[in-house]
Amino acid sequence: MSSGDLTLACALESEERVARKAGARTARVGLRASLPAPEGPIAAFGLAGALVPGLEPGTLLTARRIVDEQGAVVWEGEPIAVPGAEAAVLCAADRVVDDPAERRSLAERTGAVAVEMESAVLARTGRLAGSVRAVVDGPERRVGRLAGASTPQGGVAWGVVVGSFITEPVVSARTAVAARRALASLERAAAALAGGAS
Repeated sequence: MSSGDLTLACALESEERVARKAGARTARVGLRASLPAPEGPIAAFGLAGALVPGLEPGTLLTARRIVDEQGAVVWEGEPIAVPGAEAAVLCAADRVVDDPAERRSLAERTGAVAVEMESAVLARTGRLAGSVRAVVDGPERRVGRLAGASTPQGGVAWGVVVGSFITEPVVSARTAVAARRALASLERAAAALAGGAS
């Protein structure tokens, strides 16, 4: 199967937008893959939070194994080839994990270097070919209130965004800059997967 046969399953509208702009086939699956998964082979595609220090915003990861919060393997296979991406163990959680101590604990328990929320659900379809993620935050860079800025369908909860910038201006501004870097990395990855870049 070539990467061009994959549909990139995106939780967020922003992830879907950059992947589509790059020429990739996309589908929005919402947070925790709450919307129906597309037919055919799929790749989870989007943002992730680093569980360990040192993964800078925009770092690309491609899964060689996906585990749940207890460390049980939910998917394992050949990493999807993406130029510049690091093969990694990812953790599929059922919520945003923003507390630094909880991130450290999750890393120690599971061996994962980053956390996301869709791959475990998508793996249950039997059509998951892997996961490609761009780091947006980490244990030393909390998201704060912006962690709740997405709707279940992957849209933007603008009230939460405005409130976050009012009450946590420094954290919110830093997160916004990091998110732009991560989305730029995702666009490059999507272009490569669509055959538009190497």
